[in-house]
Amino acid sequence: MTTTWHADPGTLSDYAGGTLDDVRATSLEAHLLTCDRCRNGLASSTPTERVDRVWGGVVETIDAPRRSVVERLLLALRVPEHIARLLVATPSLRASWLVAEALVLGFAVIAANGASGRDEDVALFLFLVVAALLPVAGVAVAFGPGVDPAYEIGAAAPMRADRLLLIRAAAVLVTSMSITALAALALPGLDAIAAAWLLPALGLTVATLALGTWLRPFVAAGVVALGWVALAAGAAVSAQDRFAVFRPAAQVACLIVIGASTAVLAHRHTVYEGGIVV
Repeated sequence: MTTTWHADPGTLSDYAGGTLDDVRATSLEAHLLTCDRCRNGLASSTPTERVDRVWGGVVETIDAPRRSVVERLLLALRVPEHIARLLVATPSLRASWLVAEALVLGFAVIAANGASGRDEDVALFLFLVVAALLPVAGVAVAFGPGVDPAYEIGAAAPMRADRLLLIRAAAVLVTSMSITALAALALPGLDAIAAAWLLPALGLTVATLALGTWLRPFVAAGVVALGWVALAAGAAVSAQDRFAVFRPAAQVACLIVIGASTAVLAHRHTVYEGGIVV
């Protein structure tokens, strides 16, 4: 295309300064698309400080990560911004993980509601065993190489690794327990046994963190989970009471495990400063 006219310096200066009227500005913008001479003239008429400021704003807007719904909710709850960012990066706090967790519990609740007689006890027993294990699985993938995309960033951040791990573990624990508590409300014949998974869940989670000072998180969680399943299954088969591991005596044992594991974690928390055991 051949241009037959060129904008005068005054018009270009007015355009660069934002004072040119809309009709002339639109006409000039269409002309600039095909005219190198006027584009060069406009470049020399535009203050470089303004161009740099506008371009900086564009780059900042494009590069700035968009806050998720969860992060905005955490900020609304007065959670410090750096803590909120660390929490939303936790793999086991992502929507896909939480949905999967809800589905597992949902199927367990459906099975419990659909069962009758002896099968109803079996379904409730399985719900309680699984409910106690869910936080353990969440903690196993909350922080560590290979499972956390932000692990290297977190390890290099000016925050102690043990503190970061405990913050994430606490968030996973609270989230998992909240989902499980909602699911437990849908169990048939709701009574105190529906809440009997709480202390085992807390005990297994703290035990996983304590064992994680010696073993990889996955291995520590696996050892704890297998031990719990074996204990629950063994007690259910050998004892007269299928729910023996959820009765008051077992709850006291859970408190002892929580106390012992907390003491170990307090004594060995500095191990996490050297990075997760791999």
